[in-house]
Amino acid sequence: MSLLSSKVLVLNSSYEPLRICDAQKAVLLLFGGKAVPVAHHPEKAICTVSCCFPLPSIIRLNVFVRVPFKKIMLNKKNILRRDAFRCQYCGRTDLPLTVDHILPRSRGGEESWENLITACLRCNTKKGNRTPSEAGMATRSKPARPNHIIFMQQLTASVSDEWKPYLFMS
Repeated sequence: MSLLSSKVLVLNSSYEPLRICDAQKAVLLLFGGKAVPVAHHPEKAICTVSCCFPLPSIIRLNVFVRVPFKKIMLNKKNILRRDAFRCQYCGRTDLPLTVDHILPRSRGGEESWENLITACLRCNTKKGNRTPSEAGMATRSKPARPNHIIFMQQLTASVSDEWKPYLFMS
């Protein structure tokens, strides 16, 4: 088993989620005395010649790390991630996707998290140069600025139930 293939949730000393790292980095933090294990992978271990250590699933840093506000860049990739690679009009994920302006640019719509959504080519063409209400098309969710925890939630959808309380995913 490669340590790089296992992912570990890193928590601040306040139990706030900071990031996801590979198990190799987590083990270095543990053996360096900079972190403590919170949870372990149930059936994975790191074995040396003389003993075995359970592979961590969640670690917590010993010292609080002040993290500056993590601003998520407004770009197509992050809009697709925020909207879970799903058309916000029809809900399909199997069609090529574009970014649609809710209020079209020609009518004063701006490039902002609140005005951009993911749309398939068919729905984007159907909506055209109108607002969704004018086109009779409802959006599946109200677009908003994401935070780094939302993106971590998407990465961990199939990883571990142990992570969910720390990522506010009860």
